[in-house]
Amino acid sequence: MFRNYKALWLALGTLIILSPLGLLATGTAFGEWGLDELVEEVGFIPAGLEKLAEFWQHSLLPDYGIPGMDATFSQAAFGYIFSAMVGVILVSAAILILSKIAKD
Repeated sequence: MFRNYKALWLALGTLIILSPLGLLATGTAFGEWGLDELVEEVGFIPAGLEKLAEFWQHSLLPDYGIPGMDATFSQAAFGYIFSAMVGVILVSAAILILSKIAKD
C-alpha cells in the first residue's frame, strides 16, 4: 500500500508538517464555530446540532492539540501535527478495512 501511493504519502506528510500554519490565522475556521459563534454567523442554531452539541464538546484532541500542551507556539504546533497524524492514521485504517471488506 505504501509503495503504490508514495506521492500521496509524501503529500500527506507535507500537509501534516504544514498544519501548524493554522495557528497563525486569526479568528475561527469556516464551519468550526461553537454554538455562540454559530448564532452570530448564521443567525440560528439547527435543532439537530443543538441536541448533539454536548457530544462534540468532549473530544480526544480538543482544538487540534494535546490538553495541557498549548502554552507555547511549539507545543501547540506539536499538538496540531500529532492531531493530523492521528487523523491520517484513523482515516487510512478505515479505508484499509473497508477495502478488505469490499474485496471479500
